[in-house]
Amino acid sequence: MVGLETLSEDGEVLNYVGGTWTAPDGTDGRESVNPATGERLARVPFSSEGDVASAISQGQTAFEDWSTRPVEERIQPMFQFKELLEEHLDELAELLVEDHGKTFAEARGELRRGIENVEVACGIPSMMQSGSLLNAAPDIDESEVRQPLGVFVAITPFNFPGMIPLWFLPYAVATGNSFILKPSERDPLVPARLMELLDQTDLPDGVVQMVNGGKDTVNTLLAADGIEGVSFVGSTPVAEHVYETSAAHGKRVQAQGGAKNYIIVTETADLEFAAQKTVGSSYACSGQRCLANDVAVVEESVYDEFADLVVDVASNQTVGYGLDEGTDIGPLTTPEHEQGVRNVVETGIQEGATVLYDGRDAEVEGYEDGNFLGPTVFGDVTTDMTIAQEEIFGPVLGLMSASDVDEAIEMANATDFGNAGSLFTGSGADARKARHQLDVGNLGVNAGTAAPMAFFHFGGMADSFFGDLHAQGEDAIHFYTDKKVYIERWPDA
Repeated sequence: MVGLETLSEDGEVLNYVGGTWTAPDGTDGRESVNPATGERLARVPFSSEGDVASAISQGQTAFEDWSTRPVEERIQPMFQFKELLEEHLDELAELLVEDHGKTFAEARGELRRGIENVEVACGIPSMMQSGSLLNAAPDIDESEVRQPLGVFVAITPFNFPGMIPLWFLPYAVATGNSFILKPSERDPLVPARLMELLDQTDLPDGVVQMVNGGKDTVNTLLAADGIEGVSFVGSTPVAEHVYETSAAHGKRVQAQGGAKNYIIVTETADLEFAAQKTVGSSYACSGQRCLANDVAVVEESVYDEFADLVVDVASNQTVGYGLDEGTDIGPLTTPEHEQGVRNVVETGIQEGATVLYDGRDAEVEGYEDGNFLGPTVFGDVTTDMTIAQEEIFGPVLGLMSASDVDEAIEMANATDFGNAGSLFTGSGADARKARHQLDVGNLGVNAGTAAPMAFFHFGGMADSFFGDLHAQGEDAIHFYTDKKVYIERWPDA
């Protein structure tokens, strides 16, 4: 395993509080296990209320000085951090494969997306600027300025432990706030390594901190005094809880929930291209991502041809250990999650969907203790089926047939979620119709995965998002700052 410099002698992941690595003093904890090999990597002890209170106090103290530093000074540690991330990219990717299970290429891609956010945050001196107006009233000039607010928290998920903390951290810090990360207890090794790299920059102690923990630690953070805002990414039920609890305690909150993303394939699409991108979207990261499109609605005139193409591509996917060359699909994160996805496949069969390709018997030689599940393709899926309505978070793709684009859009909108979707077409009219009528926050046309670049916000609608301001881009600046209006008159001027 790629080692962390700061693991305790007993192999425990430490908190990073006030610039110091400390052992959490909670009574609970969790083992971090390589999902491909079953090897124990580390133990994650959970933080107590006292650990959380200490981090908040340290963050408040750091904020008093950090918020007054010149903005050009505040971005210098982010430049340093970006250089360190580039220097250690492959090492971080290898650690991510071992702790999470995705392939090496997927891990590098995730980290590259995270680095993009650090790069964008380095432009805060321009992004924080607000407007001004001379002679707004007789002898009065008026302007507005953005100011940081205090201590912010991000509670991040297991599926992108490297990227998603970087949706939030660089923006919070560059705008002048202090920041506490509570990473997923399933795979905290990459977040810990991010803290080790930040510790090598000129960032003052207490500006960025990390506390490990589970549900109780999260609830302590949501209710704690001294925290101005909370960012969350995870399942919809937890996102709703985070939103309601944080708001009830007077905090700003952005809570990204679950998803059920659809692809629409029209008869004018390049079907081979669409099949390749559909399989890539559905099975990348073993389907464990909120942008996975796990249902494809296909115009009936090309349904059979498209289904054959998808099965052909899916059958050529290689299941294996993410560090082994040629692996396309890695293991699921835990045995419990693997069994949960298998249960969903069985539900699909019981509800009448046709198994076009069954990946449940996938075996990986030499990794018999891994949580492996091969790609599965369902045909004849209908909108009332569980696999058409609920997020699967595994390598399962369902195919549906629609008479035309209008019916396909109606079917795609028949879920409680609104995270993302994709359209494959050769028709500009169909693309415009989807743009106006699909109820999703991220839409890709002839793109399998609608992943916004870091200088655009990451959308989400309906039960996929709770809040007003999203992650990334301009929304991040609005979330981490408040505007003050300054009105001045000089009667003797």
